[in-house]
Amino acid sequence: MKCPFCHSFDTQVVDSRVSEDGEAIRRRRRCVACGRRFTTYERVELAMPAVVKRNGTRVEFDGGKLRASLRLALRKRPVDTAAVDAAVARIEDGILVSGEREVASGHIGELVMAELRKLDQVAYVRFASVYKSFEDIDEFVKAIDEIQLSHKP
Repeated sequence: MKCPFCHSFDTQVVDSRVSEDGEAIRRRRRCVACGRRFTTYERVELAMPAVVKRNGTRVEFDGGKLRASLRLALRKRPVDTAAVDAAVARIEDGILVSGEREVASGHIGELVMAELRKLDQVAYVRFASVYKSFEDIDEFVKAIDEIQLSHKP
């Protein structure tokens, strides 16, 4: 660790403690060159995988786009914000724990459809109609039939 005062790379850890929230390790350091002390924090950094789009291009994962897609499908539907936030968190967690460096946009779309199916059937059909590029009314009927079959006792 480079000293912030004299920029020497010769520093020593004097003390290490877990932070109050348990999310970081606080380290007190002393510069061997100038003798001054400073504090550093060590935190976990989790990186979301890159998204591989249908055309093969790769883009950085954007949680804002994910949230916007859900909100658009749920527009004017009786679903509260907390439920949407929980769905976004489940999707992001699912992507993150996969451990993959890249994830296909189609996989993200499937995760979104699974969450929408639980949240609101109308929103699910809305999203599916765009995501699956429904060409005619028969495809809408098929999607609705799938929902009805899954909700029968």
